[in-house]
Amino acid sequence: MTTTITKKDLIDRIADQTGTKRVVVKRIVQGFLDEIIKELGRGNRLEFRDFGVFECKVRAARIAQNPKTLERVKVPEKRTVKFKIGRMMKQELVDEKSTPSPNMGGPQRGS
Repeated sequence: MTTTITKKDLIDRIADQTGTKRVVVKRIVQGFLDEIIKELGRGNRLEFRDFGVFECKVRAARIAQNPKTLERVKVPEKRTVKFKIGRMMKQELVDEKSTPSPNMGGPQRGS
């Protein structure tokens, strides 16, 4: 069973673990997310070693078909974001024996 973790949940967790005020953590997290959005908007690739890579891709224009009416419809080209999973995240998701570490849920380097 999966649980949805919100940005607020992460902010609360980080604030508790670091002893930093939630307002400060929220500003930092939001600033980080805003920078990711800006860079992807500029078409840049973002690489977070061991976590993964975000990059913009362009989906070509195509002709689709409405399944209800069978009418052909032009679908314009579209920019989208692709995420390629990094080594540590892949290991965490694949390793059935893994147990989340108490600090951020992922495996630690050098362990």
